[in-house]
Amino acid sequence: MIRVMIVEDDPMVAGLNKSYLAKVNGFQLDAMASTVDEAIKIIEHQEIDLILLDIFMPGKHGLELLTYLREKEKETDVIIISAASDMDRIKKALRYGAVDYLIKPFEFERFNIALAAYQEKTTFIQKQQVINQEELDNQILRREEKAILEELPKGLTKDTLKKIWEAIQEMREVPFSTEEVVKHVGISRVSTRKYLNFLKDIGILEVKVIYGTVGRPVYTHEFNKYKEHLIKNFL
Repeated sequence: MIRVMIVEDDPMVAGLNKSYLAKVNGFQLDAMASTVDEAIKIIEHQEIDLILLDIFMPGKHGLELLTYLREKEKETDVIIISAASDMDRIKKALRYGAVDYLIKPFEFERFNIALAAYQEKTTFIQKQQVINQEELDNQILRREEKAILEELPKGLTKDTLKKIWEAIQEMREVPFSTEEVVKHVGISRVSTRKYLNFLKDIGILEVKVIYGTVGRPVYTHEFNKYKEHLIKNFL
């Protein structure tokens, strides 16, 4: 579980963040603070993985907490959740190490995307000792994010993708083959592979090859729940 602290002086906003956090699997709320000084006291005695941090607060502002974390070399990440929308503060927050920045008011969907991306990156880092350039770009530096801004590739339709997606939802817990998707959707194997390859390209599916003793290798697909949020851009 990823241990979270919410640092927010507005009780209503803090409560909203808390309720949103409770909807996301893999995260647990370990602490709440209404000032930077209070947050520092908690950090000094408690292990916190992620801070959901406001900038505008009484006394010290949120960016000072970011400075403290870097000076003390704390292994704690920060997602800014603030009404501050001026580029000066945004640039400072990113330069000081914030992993994401949400501008109030925001929807749960954007909150969920931020936490899902953070969880995916954290899980990947914990599992790897050495990585190659492609893995660094895609998993850490997020070079693949440009894919979520593009339209569906030529030849693919939203309606068919939706059918493919519904079929995958029924099989998401176990590896599945192209043929199994064909049976669910009722379109040709060639067309089905085009959609599965598209989902693989944006990271939602991972493809593995199983070699039997005889015959052709079987390609199986595994669902990547941490990239599930990317599908919303195409449905």
